Amino acid sequence: MILAIDTSIGSTVAVVELDGTVRAVAERENTLGHAEIIGTLLEQALAEAGGEITHVAAGMGPGAFTGLRIGIAAARAFALGRGLPVVPVPSHVAAALGELDGGASGPFAIVTDARRRENAITVFDGADGDGLPLRIAGPELRPQTADLETDELTSGSRIVRAAAIRASDVGRAAALMLASDWQPSGELAETEPLYLRSPDVTVGHAPKRVSA
Repeated sequence: MILAIDTSIGSTVAVVELDGTVRAVAERENTLGHAEIIGTLLEQALAEAGGEITHVAAGMGPGAFTGLRIGIAAARAFALGRGLPVVPVPSHVAAALGELDGGASGPFAIVTDARRRENAITVFDGADGDGLPLRIAGPELRPQTADLETDELTSGSRIVRAAAIRASDVGRAAALMLASDWQPSGELAETEPLYLRSPDVTVGHAPKRVSA
């Protein structure tokens, strides 16, 4: 089974079978307090699912720096402790997979709140041969005031504003990747989080004086 974790928006954990069947879900939609709740959600999902975990799927964003890295760190720590492989899944791919379940046709743009009055956007169109959402543009940042109907990135695409990312969709995407003999290379295997903006912290250019 796959343990899936995503904290790109809220905090969400799921256990998914390798065939994509969802066994357990534990989540909280609050976009703050990821570190305080993630351990409890892991306990709840694992207790409900039972069985043996064989893989860990980590939602890689895009998302806010602080929140996103908590879920990724939890996924990597669990995998390291159990000696399990980590499957990195872009969070927008998970959201797009959920959209395709509803019979989506034609290009559509997954839009999530990236904070600081910006949205993170990825455009998809259908699925590839493995059943994974086919990315055609992005992810990129746009001001929340941008007109997405006329923006070059999203023009002609149906706008899907995702208020949450579901770990169950992260796990199902990971299951599709594993079924396709996925290897840790290529676009869907990015091992670095998708922050989309540089961190605020910068290295000082001049050393500080230290007094005796």
